[in-house]
Amino acid sequence: MDNLSCKPATIDDVNKLAEISLRAFHSDFEVGAPNKIGGPPGYDSPQFHAKILRMSHAFYKILDKDEIIGGFFIFLKSKTHMELSRIFIDPGYHRKGVGLRSLNYLFKKYPYIKKWTLDTPKWNIRTMNFYKKLGFFIEKEDDCFYYFTKNISE
Repeated sequence: MDNLSCKPATIDDVNKLAEISLRAFHSDFEVGAPNKIGGPPGYDSPQFHAKILRMSHAFYKILDKDEIIGGFFIFLKSKTHMELSRIFIDPGYHRKGVGLRSLNYLFKKYPYIKKWTLDTPKWNIRTMNFYKKLGFFIEKEDDCFYYFTKNISE
């Protein structure tokens, strides 16, 4: 994993990102997803990923050497608040520190962001523990989701 990097995604990457997203979200069945097939809106669609590429503040691909192994995208909510909308990693790279290193890259890339937010389904124990490990806490919840916040002080 010494060759791990994060770079801005391009339109040429959307097919590969959609393929990886599909595998990543289908693997959620192993950690409590109610169905073997399914994921968040557009998770398996190259058109959705192309739209997000245009609309998000940034869409990054996660690389192992030159191979795309995942991605994440963020939305700017204010000058100091960013939302991590989605992160997905190929299941063959789960539990190898890829998510941790990718999000630490993100926090360093945007030092002016003092508040990070995201949400995750309540059934997903894997992501809940992962976000807590990164310093996120549950700020609120509803019937289906936990809403996490991470505050970064000076």
